[in-house]
Amino acid sequence: MLNFIQGIINRIDRIAYREAKFRLAACGENVRFSPLRTDLFYSTLYIGNDVYIGPGALFLSSESYIKIGNKVLFGPNVTIIGGNHSSHIVGKYMFDYKLSEKLPSDDAPVIIEDDVWVGTGAIILKGVTIGRGSIVAAGAVIAKSVPPYAIIGGVPAKILKFRWKPEEILKHEAILYKESQRLKKEDLMLSQSGFTT
Repeated sequence: MLNFIQGIINRIDRIAYREAKFRLAACGENVRFSPLRTDLFYSTLYIGNDVYIGPGALFLSSESYIKIGNKVLFGPNVTIIGGNHSSHIVGKYMFDYKLSEKLPSDDAPVIIEDDVWVGTGAIILKGVTIGRGSIVAAGAVIAKSVPPYAIIGGVPAKILKFRWKPEEILKHEAILYKESQRLKKEDLMLSQSGFTT
């Protein structure tokens, strides 16, 4: 009986998935998520190719957008928030703010570049860019942008180390990316200055 019920739920989920893909701002090929087990703000969500979003995800951005690159993996229960409440007017309850009173900095996009892995329960806040090839540890809270190929974790998240040295990243990039798309050695050196792997 349990298998029968699970089969019905899976069929409903597949039907909901086909409908949900068309509601996204943009959706690439081979994107996998469960509409019944995720809470996505579809109209401001742009998703590239080969993306997996684990169950329990909450991606919310009403006044900005969330852009996810290619080959990205999200573990279960990841939260992305592309906005914030205003709190700058003296003598006014935050609850009573109107949308027109928000500051431009209250709503900023979130960008997840290609080849990123975001661990279970991570929280990514407004205005953050997660650089290409980065790994976000489970439970991390990311409030600042992350350079390419960084491994970050903690609350608030900090760079723990880089996946590889710049020479190894350049080799990796030469295998996977066209020359015009590759990161430059000087940019990698700058982003990794002060860190050792």
